[in-house]
Amino acid sequence: MLGDKIKVQSKVVSDYTDEQLLFIKQMGVKYVYVIFKDEHTDYDSVMRTKERLDKLGLTITDAGNVHLYKSDKIHLGLPGRDEAIEAYNDFNRILGKAGIPVVYMTWEPNQVLTTKFAVSTCTRGGVGRLVDIEELKTHPYSHGRLFTKEEIWENFKYFLDRTLPVCEEANVKIALHPNDPPVACLKGISNLITSAEDYKHAFELSGNSPYLGMKMCIGCWLEGGDEFGNVLEDIKYFVENKKVFVVHFRNVSATIPYFEETLLEDGYMDMYEVMKQFVRCDYDGAIHVDHVPVWGESIGGENSAWAYSTGYMKALLNCAKAELNRQ
Repeated sequence: MLGDKIKVQSKVVSDYTDEQLLFIKQMGVKYVYVIFKDEHTDYDSVMRTKERLDKLGLTITDAGNVHLYKSDKIHLGLPGRDEAIEAYNDFNRILGKAGIPVVYMTWEPNQVLTTKFAVSTCTRGGVGRLVDIEELKTHPYSHGRLFTKEEIWENFKYFLDRTLPVCEEANVKIALHPNDPPVACLKGISNLITSAEDYKHAFELSGNSPYLGMKMCIGCWLEGGDEFGNVLEDIKYFVENKKVFVVHFRNVSATIPYFEETLLEDGYMDMYEVMKQFVRCDYDGAIHVDHVPVWGESIGGENSAWAYSTGYMKALLNCAKAELNRQ
């Protein structure tokens, strides 16, 4: 049946308690992605996390360590780049040995840029992420000078040449996330992935290696609007070309220059149509909600927000499967 291969997942951090892991299982989620903390990136620690999850019937579909894949040394070609790439490769070898098939890369030396976190005016309460591009443009250079798009592409190719052979040996695929927000340049750093065309260029630079694909962040597509691409057409193209490894399922209030992250039903995109497109195209990877607005601790805080949004996404998936398999 269409849609049966889609793997609904939830986040796990490598220091989660047994209670937090049980909560994920109680949501009816079978798959997880793991953010490994710095002190848990050795093989024994990765296996301890995997074994804890296995006991609860939770399967790791993908994983990463933020400091390894968001390294300004790698992204900007700074001193220490080769050592940072080797550390990235060593972790990928560990993931491969542990049987974890997908790792991350996000070309964001300044992390996810945000104007502020505040109670949103565009969704039903909850503190969420607000982004004003005009305000972000006033920020000074973060690394002392302007890094051009050409430099960024050269650094990316340097990275690919040294990591893809290791990925092939370890049988671990890289899921490349777009830049968020997807604008040409902020704080003196030209962004790598701000459009579907940038993704196509990245895949060309890899020699169309099956070991490079994407985290398809629907939120970034929606933030960028037409300049990023047509989200429904791009889902079809990249799923059919086996380039979507993970999906971030997220809605926003509007396109740049100003947007707020919202609950799935409160943004400008009809997320049911997005879900139907993934089902229609027989997507077979992982999917999870991303950057959900968080309610107060007195009503469950982050747990209640993730549970609500994950349940809403699961309902969209079930409805899409029922509708499209009836036809």
